[in-house]
Amino acid sequence: MTDAPPKLDYWHVWTDDDGVTHQTRCALTDFKLKSMGGKAAPQWNDHLLTSEASILFCVLPVGWIGDWHENPKPQWIVPVSGRWFVETMDGTRVEMGPGEPSFGGDQESKPDPEGRVGHRSGTVGDEPASLMVVQLDPKTWSGVRPGGFK
Repeated sequence: MTDAPPKLDYWHVWTDDDGVTHQTRCALTDFKLKSMGGKAAPQWNDHLLTSEASILFCVLPVGWIGDWHENPKPQWIVPVSGRWFVETMDGTRVEMGPGEPSFGGDQESKPDPEGRVGHRSGTVGDEPASLMVVQLDPKTWSGVRPGGFK
């Protein structure tokens, strides 16, 4: 096992002061080598938060499009199978597949002249996209900017 802590890249969807959404590539970097408990060997863990959260799994059908909308709550989204995309108001489109996490924090975006708000998302390819979603407390996590998680 290497002594150097790993990093885990993710996309962070966020809203700027003008209400425009963006996507920024970030990394989780605060990994500590520690056992999860019992007789389990040490592993690299980045303990982001202790909070009440909702966890759900979604299956987006082939051809599914979620037109312009905000994430309903600040949420981590991890594709389990298939591929999907997220497009923000600044024109950035990112496609993600299994194991490529993103954080949806585009609450409080404002409609632009074309009526776009938040982001649009949808499936990519000829198979459904299965996602694991961990929704966080909006009072604590709405408005978190890139770099807000280590």
